[in-house]
Amino acid sequence: MRTINDNLPVEPVPTESATDSATEKEPAEAAAAPAPWYRRPAVLPWAWATGLCLLYATVAVRRHQLLRTTGYDLGIFEQAVRAYAEFRAPVVPLRGPGFHLLGDHFHPLLAALAPLYRLWPSPLSLLLAQSALLALAVVPLARWARRALGARAAHAVAAGYGLSWGIASAAAFDFHEVALAVPLLAFSLEALAHRRWRAAVAWAAPLLLVKEDLGLTLAAVGVYVAVKGPRRLGIAAAAVGLLGSLVEIKLLLPAFNPGGDYAHGGNLADGHGSLLSTLAHAPLDALRPDVKALTLILVFAPSALLALRSPLAMIAVPTLAWRMLSENPFHWGTAYHYSAILMPVVFAGLIDVLSREKVVRNVRASLATVLAVTAVMIPAFPLAQLVQRPTWRTTPHIEAARALLARIPDGATVAASNRLAPQLTSRCEVVIFPTFPVDTRLDRRETGPLPAPTAEWIVYDSVPPEAWPQKSGPWPYPVEQQEAELRAAREKHGYEVVAARDGVTLLRHALR
Repeated sequence: MRTINDNLPVEPVPTESATDSATEKEPAEAAAAPAPWYRRPAVLPWAWATGLCLLYATVAVRRHQLLRTTGYDLGIFEQAVRAYAEFRAPVVPLRGPGFHLLGDHFHPLLAALAPLYRLWPSPLSLLLAQSALLALAVVPLARWARRALGARAAHAVAAGYGLSWGIASAAAFDFHEVALAVPLLAFSLEALAHRRWRAAVAWAAPLLLVKEDLGLTLAAVGVYVAVKGPRRLGIAAAAVGLLGSLVEIKLLLPAFNPGGDYAHGGNLADGHGSLLSTLAHAPLDALRPDVKALTLILVFAPSALLALRSPLAMIAVPTLAWRMLSENPFHWGTAYHYSAILMPVVFAGLIDVLSREKVVRNVRASLATVLAVTAVMIPAFPLAQLVQRPTWRTTPHIEAARALLARIPDGATVAASNRLAPQLTSRCEVVIFPTFPVDTRLDRRETGPLPAPTAEWIVYDSVPPEAWPQKSGPWPYPVEQQEAELRAAREKHGYEVVAARDGVTLLRHALR
């Protein structure tokens, strides 16, 4: 019976007699010709990373050109990175007056993007950086797969990861700090596979600076190291991860937050009256409503569910736990960026399981299933936008919006509709129109009259383009309330209409 090792591409090791014979017959053939550069093992992972980066960048940039990106969230992150690039604190007007963004989520590692933004001050710099970061994670995964399973398997793993719905959903929805964490975790997982324990912890440690919950992922890496490798190192890493998340949530985030507390603490409120009762109900709460169970299945589906057989799957537990126990419905489904950090874990688990499989036929069948699942799921997620006609058509509405936005001078203060905001954040100070009164809760809405606008300009889009995963329509308030605020700006607050085209209205305050 053939084993998996029979299928590995290995360099021939000639015997003494074979070498002598080759030398006698044809000396030129005795020395193997070097492989072309494009067939060398080191090229495969980087070739995939380059191709995936171009794929993600095409989707992201085209979305921005079609006005499908949003102030919440691309505009927010651009204002933060722009502040870092200008050596200022990340105060973000889109989140509220004087709102320090480290009081929302703890992501100081965003400052690493400041040099790039200083060279190219544009939202596209963030979108391209995210594309590169998400693509970079394929390098350790494909490299590990090639060493363990061979070149063909490495191609299958790279395609499965690169086209997975979790990565596609992140690449095609604005920019988010989690993009920084994806390659860090992928390199850490590769190090775990090769028992390079210190390297694994070193790669995972910066997760503490990406988002406050990722200290728990560092702790999960530490637990794995403690079980499989040096116990002291693993325990130390787990302790640092747990303590780091606790300090960020309990001390640092409230210190930066204008409201003095953790902005997202309400998502994990005691849903059953007490902590003990909440813990007792947690297993059922993690599976209800049904969308949670579906998401849990879909997370591991790209690996044909094989990743569940790997102990590496435990590293996904912290992220899955807080999402399924959250009271925010956005956390339960497959949209947005929340599953990107899970995809390296899923494919690391897949490689781990297949590398221990002894029957070549089983490995091939598993990889074929992975590719089939990947192909079946692509149409339901945003990479499919690349073959849709609307993606490549610029409508009169978009042209009208661009023309009116061009009339706003650099440095102006602007109240803009959500999907117009990121078109301006690189050159203006932008808030959402109508004013979105956010203090410590993202879901707060005002039903009465809003505060009078203070921006010099207002640009309002009554028919914003549809943008996956959001439905078409104004945000954050119903269209009737937004139209009423637009009338009030003209009739009560001294704004005059400068131009109006195809549902887009541009106003300027007469005295500012």
